[in-house]
Amino acid sequence: MKSHVMHPLSPFELESLVNAALKEDAPHGDITTRALLDPTLHAQANVVAKQNLTLAGVVVLHAVFRALDPAVVVTAKFEDGATLEAGQTFATLHGPAHAILGGERVALNFLQHLSGIATLTSRFRAEIRHYPTVLVDTRKTIPGLRRLEKWAVALGGGTNHRMSLSDGVLIKDNHLVLSEAQGITVREACRKAKERLSHHFRICVEVETLEHVVQALDGGANVLLLDNVPPPLVKEAVDLVKGRAHTQVSGGITLENVSEYAATGVDSISIGALTHSAPAVDISMDVLPAFSQ
Repeated sequence: MKSHVMHPLSPFELESLVNAALKEDAPHGDITTRALLDPTLHAQANVVAKQNLTLAGVVVLHAVFRALDPAVVVTAKFEDGATLEAGQTFATLHGPAHAILGGERVALNFLQHLSGIATLTSRFRAEIRHYPTVLVDTRKTIPGLRRLEKWAVALGGGTNHRMSLSDGVLIKDNHLVLSEAQGITVREACRKAKERLSHHFRICVEVETLEHVVQALDGGANVLLLDNVPPPLVKEAVDLVKGRAHTQVSGGITLENVSEYAATGVDSISIGALTHSAPAVDISMDVLPAFSQ
């Protein structure tokens, strides 16, 4: 699968992020490499997928070595979003050994983490491939890496939910607890949000019971988020809504039960684990003297 999503960050943002990571990893330079290797020495490296995976982070790989030393030539054999098998080399490097070794860990950290997210997302996507249900992410991301992580979700076949608190309305359980303390029902909370916000914002509200579903519909909610609700009750809610609002489920969704939720007819499934619990994949950078073949 080739990448069809937008570039994750602007060139300036990507450069800033990469520079911060490089500074963190070598605040006073790579002292081991400086002590052992002549600064004129050149090397080459193969970046290899050690397991089956969905690739994410090639653009960051380019950015890391561009920041360290533009003399390092990075040649990508696959694009972000590609499906790789264990043993495939997806990029090669050639240039000053100091720069290649100095950027190895930072480049791999980004590649392994982002490809892990894309890979887990693609596994979830495969489990519900026979259903029209959309797979969406959450804001459960590492601070500072949200846009990259959500980009990786998109590469794996998922869909990005709101990027921040500023670009989408989601009335969650804590909002409702505090609203109810003021005598405001789910129905009234939805109406209040619609009245106070621009019409281009869809109103999403978290519901846990069929009574809340009815109130949310009466209040004009556009999206009903069924949180930690078992599949049989989700099916009842979907049948009750009858297409009058978008239905979404979240909470406790796993690779083992995601297809059961999709079978209820729900419109989308929200999974925080795509970003907060995706295991890093195994990717290596095998460095050789430049004259080796």
